[in-house]
Amino acid sequence: MAQALPAGKIAPNFFYNKTIWITGASSGIGEQLTYDLSKLGAKLILSARRRGELERVKNACEGYSNNISILTLDLADHDALPKKVEEVLKKVGKLDILINNGGISQREFALNTSFEVDKRIMDVNYFGTIAITKPIAQSMARHQLGQILTITSVAGKIGPPMRSAYSASKFALHGFMDVLRAEIAQYDVTVTTVCPGFVKTKIAENALTGNGLKRQEKDPNIESGMEVSYVSSRILNALRKKREEVYIGKKEVLGVYIMRLWPKLLFKWMKKLAKTGVK
Repeated sequence: MAQALPAGKIAPNFFYNKTIWITGASSGIGEQLTYDLSKLGAKLILSARRRGELERVKNACEGYSNNISILTLDLADHDALPKKVEEVLKKVGKLDILINNGGISQREFALNTSFEVDKRIMDVNYFGTIAITKPIAQSMARHQLGQILTITSVAGKIGPPMRSAYSASKFALHGFMDVLRAEIAQYDVTVTTVCPGFVKTKIAENALTGNGLKRQEKDPNIESGMEVSYVSSRILNALRKKREEVYIGKKEVLGVYIMRLWPKLLFKWMKKLAKTGVK
């Protein structure tokens, strides 16, 4: 996965020596961001639940691996998260960039999804994310510097079938980050939301079904989706340019603009997809 960055796309000096905390760093987009930022000389803190996987990612880095530290956490363990943030800030003093990438998805009709699954996804994707973001934002405001980037989804702008809980969690993140962006701008802290479409990761295989078990099936749209290296380069450009919101994708991103201009057309499209049981 540790592929070279596209030539001329990133200014290496922007990330050099910056302290960056990445959640969900053990796989997918978070893993690729780790490889790319390591090459650019950033000081990284990697978080996810599985220490072994984080160690694997760290050892696979081709850049400044001595600048990488590991902090395991579970985004659903809200009581433990304040101590995790305190540990990070005690170690680094101040954080330059927080990348909220950790999360889980869902594949099942809303009526067939248990409330426990709805709650689990909100606990991880929304409450876990803001439990980390708020104290970090407070620290950044005190230092009057910092960037907070949250990877949401196109599903946080439109509601595709079979993803009711996932989509709801991403809509919620957009609402929170939009408000935070406005409120914290006076302290020179930038808030960015990135909305990818289909990316070649294991998100579909790890998605929860209606009873809370992992789906363990590939999704053709995901399999034919964007490479994580491309998505990572777009995310790094968004950070460098201090963008407020970025969409990454093809036909799925078109749905966002259809929603704005012709919502009835989008609703008709979504109803058709629901009838076919597209997962």
